[in-house]
Amino acid sequence: MSYRLGSRSIERLEGVHPDLVKVAERAIEISEIDFTVLEGRRTYQKQKEYYAAGKTTTMNSRHLTGHAVDLAPWPISWDWPKFHLISNAMFQAADELDIPL
Repeated sequence: MSYRLGSRSIERLEGVHPDLVKVAERAIEISEIDFTVLEGRRTYQKQKEYYAAGKTTTMNSRHLTGHAVDLAPWPISWDWPKFHLISNAMFQAADELDIPL
């Protein structure tokens, strides 16, 4: 089965480095499971809020430059083996596109 990114995921990829967007777009096509983009590029203010709340331990996140995305299985599940499937798809897509992750 082939999946595609939903409109919310596409919106959340705004500001993300174009190469990483290409990898995510290819990964969804080859993934064994559907996934969603939870967050892409993050503002400094949002990073500061996450840091203050203990949701991150750094103010130097790659989200600030658009070089990171947070992905999760769709529908949302915290079942770790599903995250491994998404990771496998991302690395396979990066290899196919010759884009280093």
